[in-house]
Amino acid sequence: MKEVHAVKEADQLRDIPRYLAKHHSQREADVWEFGINVALRISDLLAIRFDDVDGEELRIVEQKTQKTRVVTLNTKAMQIIERRKSDHPDHVYLFQSVSRNISTARPVTRQYISTAFNDVGTIVGVHLNTHSMRKTRGYHLHKSGQSIEVICKMLNHSSPSVTMRYIGIDADDVKKTYTNLVL
Repeated sequence: MKEVHAVKEADQLRDIPRYLAKHHSQREADVWEFGINVALRISDLLAIRFDDVDGEELRIVEQKTQKTRVVTLNTKAMQIIERRKSDHPDHVYLFQSVSRNISTARPVTRQYISTAFNDVGTIVGVHLNTHSMRKTRGYHLHKSGQSIEVICKMLNHSSPSVTMRYIGIDADDVKKTYTNLVL
């Protein structure tokens, strides 16, 4: 299986939601944009119900850890929630499946989102899957100056070294530290 990395290039980051909307649907573009803004695991992201949102906070129980997690929603995440609720007032889930063969509300599947991401990744020239959202947020937070310890806490990793490996900080990044700052 091909390793997935963070999306580091601004043009690719900008193109991904546009191509998801064009080649799949606005829902898949919203999954991507919401995901890079909240950095939840895909299982938790797709399980979000509108009832989980209270003002500017999202409260969930993480499926992997069974711990309650409160996420403060930024303006982009709030805009997505508000638009999706307005467009789909009868939906239970933020990213609900709309299959006509289903009588009960269910979220869109991880497999479906993974396929859409993979398709668009091929178009924009980057290997995408459902981990790409978390990795991308972590990478860009680090690049903007956020400490690796805070990113580690946000991603709920066991140690900063796990986070560094996860977001793709490698030998080249370390090498650049010698030339990027001259005292």
